[in-house]
Amino acid sequence: MRNILLTIKYLGTAYSGWQVQANAPSVQQTLQDAVEKLFGVRESVVGCSRTDAGVHANMYCCNVRTSSALPCDVVVRGLNAHLPDDIAVLSCRDVDYDFHARYDCCGKEYIYIIHNSHIRDPFLLGRSWDFKKHIDAEYLNKQAQSFVGTHDFKAFCASGSSVQSTVRTVKSFRVTRDGENVIMSVKADGFLYNMVRIMVGTLTDITLGRIKPDTIPEIIASCERKNAGVTAPPQGLYLNRVYYSGEEL
Repeated sequence: MRNILLTIKYLGTAYSGWQVQANAPSVQQTLQDAVEKLFGVRESVVGCSRTDAGVHANMYCCNVRTSSALPCDVVVRGLNAHLPDDIAVLSCRDVDYDFHARYDCCGKEYIYIIHNSHIRDPFLLGRSWDFKKHIDAEYLNKQAQSFVGTHDFKAFCASGSSVQSTVRTVKSFRVTRDGENVIMSVKADGFLYNMVRIMVGTLTDITLGRIKPDTIPEIIASCERKNAGVTAPPQGLYLNRVYYSGEEL
């Protein structure tokens, strides 16, 4: 038996998220179907994290324990031949048999794309949040620095989470503008359920005047979800990078 690490990317529009669902298509199930067609047996595909319906991934990692002896380059080509156009395997490599894509992950980076214009961009349909009021990216970048550090982010966690601790360390948070797009990028050692989307929603609520400027520290300290902003829609969110031991976060 061997353990292989797959790096994939996907457009999440047509899926209920990563995890297998009873009555809806998921990225995990689609990948497992491709693995079964290639290897001839149903193998378990272990993902690095859950992603919600409509969320995308520029980099997603998963591991598969298998008795197949197919070389990694053949695995990449073979899986891509069995996958739909909105999922692609980028790489494959052998890892230690006890490696676990989720539990060995030491950090992630997400980006969120806001199309900040009064006119929609058809090419960004389902891939960004259309937001009409002008965003001062430089100003929001300064506001977002209050997220950086080790905090209890309970106020930025949606209900339904079963985690034991809501303390996370945010390594960086950047808000930049690229033409009509505002891009928010956040790195952390881990994320809570809907944490990034609530952070984004809080920053946009500052733009809309619904939340007072310079109050993010107070919102964090309150540990009350009601004090944070709206949950930004899923289609603007991308898992951008996954970090493992030895990689600088």
